[in-house]
Amino acid sequence: MRWRLTLAALVWVGLAMILPGAALADTADPTPAPTASTGTAQAPPDGSYFDVTLVDRTDGGDGEPVADVTLEVRDDADELISEGVTDEDGRVYLPIPGGGLYTVVLDEDTLPDGVELDGSPELEKSVILDGRQALLFPIGTQEVESTPLADRVLQALANGTKEGLIIALAGLGLSLIFGTTGLTNFAHGEYVTFGAIATFFLNTSLSIPVIPAVVAAVVTGGLFGYLSDRALWRPLRRKGVGIIAMMIVSIGLSLFLRSVYQYLIGSQNRPLSDYVVQKRIDLGLFALTPKAISIIVICLVVITVVCVILMKTRMGKATRAVADNPALASATGINVDGVIRNVWILGATLTALAGALLAIDRQVSYSMGFNLLLLIFAGVTLGGLGTIWGALIGSLVIGYVVELLPLLGVPADLKFAGALVILIIILLVRPQGILGRAERIG
Repeated sequence: MRWRLTLAALVWVGLAMILPGAALADTADPTPAPTASTGTAQAPPDGSYFDVTLVDRTDGGDGEPVADVTLEVRDDADELISEGVTDEDGRVYLPIPGGGLYTVVLDEDTLPDGVELDGSPELEKSVILDGRQALLFPIGTQEVESTPLADRVLQALANGTKEGLIIALAGLGLSLIFGTTGLTNFAHGEYVTFGAIATFFLNTSLSIPVIPAVVAAVVTGGLFGYLSDRALWRPLRRKGVGIIAMMIVSIGLSLFLRSVYQYLIGSQNRPLSDYVVQKRIDLGLFALTPKAISIIVICLVVITVVCVILMKTRMGKATRAVADNPALASATGINVDGVIRNVWILGATLTALAGALLAIDRQVSYSMGFNLLLLIFAGVTLGGLGTIWGALIGSLVIGYVVELLPLLGVPADLKFAGALVILIIILLVRPQGILGRAERIG
């Protein structure tokens, strides 16, 4: 009980760093985000939108409109929100669902011959208020400057650290459950989504501030893990159901939970009621938002505490004993069912925290955990199934690979597939994973 209170206190302190200087957006009823191109803009759409104008001022004066140029809007999860083509006035309207952090990307290949941008083809925009958001890409106003490759690599490594640690936090829960039960839980992604959706409902429906909502969602996630073991997994274990059959049950549970989530929040991304929009802080080698820095700190602290608990405490020693040999552990007086129950609670708590942090860093979607599941499996398998440190190292590697691949020319939509290719290659060389071994600590 003492370690649970310590863990909750550390999470509370870390989350207190997330909201400094944040601008809050009123997004209680966000406009659904379009998923396809609306074509050449003719009239402003309803709801919130970007109003982009392209004017070539190379020859001075008022400049000439630049038509037939393709632009698209992506959210901070790099998902396509909308796209369009500038009309004869050089103008295009790009719908967005409401407040949030967006990136407007201009396809330079569609620029007319002789027309070049003076800056980056990507503009990052924090939207606070609903309605029209004006944007202007500079053409013919200053010399073209590109970001050095070294700077982009450092920024990708910083972003990869954040992504990898979130994956590791969820991967720890998966690794703990596999280590003690042998079950590869294909519903684990839905435990991530549970943490995010619990945070969303506590924050939007009950008007609870973000930090208390996250803490309550994490506690609820632990309760969800306990109930799922009590109602489903323990009865299956006691009936002697095989691991393969239990894996199939986990696939069915995943489909069921994902359908329930879609019914509850719909198919669109949902921001928190006081969704945090923050500017990046220049840290010299790279830039991160305060909430991104806080997420990194929280993940590091929680992962460290969990590793210390597993290595030093009585519960951790019992967990390692059950993971190594359940029959022998039972013969020495260890309550195997009690250890497995605690592992389900701890694993679900860590996974719910990962989902809650994703809800703050991005927006909430019914399929966000499912989309992250392959990366969680990749990180845990790459590091070595059932090993705590392996889950951490493997997840960081996957996070770095996902962020660095676009710098090598891999399309953003294929970067997750690239991470899985890297996983396959490494496992062909070392099937047990980076830290896979006979003696495990989790």
